[in-house]
Amino acid sequence: MRFMMLVIPRDYADAPADRMPDPADMAPMMEYNESLQKAGVLLELHGLRPPSTGARVSFSGGKPTVIDGPFAEAKEVVGGYWMIQVRSKEEAIEWATRAPMRNGDMIEIRQVMEVEDFPEEIQKAAADFTYAQERAARRNNS
Repeated sequence: MRFMMLVIPRDYADAPADRMPDPADMAPMMEYNESLQKAGVLLELHGLRPPSTGARVSFSGGKPTVIDGPFAEAKEVVGGYWMIQVRSKEEAIEWATRAPMRNGDMIEIRQVMEVEDFPEEIQKAAADFTYAQERAARRNNS
């Protein structure tokens, strides 16, 4: 099972565009990342730039509207993520509890919906989508 662990820093919604992680926080985070890698559960990880550098595209009446960041209504925003492959939600939670986060930070855990999780008619509709086929092949070979 693949899970995305979404990092929601307590104070990221209003962070300036040039905000960088505190160097003092990096050593324990790199140790944590290395433990995920050594355990063989880490698939991918990335930090995200602050919302002030992003954009949102909303849709109404079939038309897109683009809003550049920062976003006035944002309270909780994603600051980064880990993609892990583990046996259960409980194992994903266990990994998340080990993360060296600051007071007030949060990690949201979400299971990835795999093609085989969808009803057969949706699987058939996605069958010609090369990306889905490649992902399924990689999972079956690992």
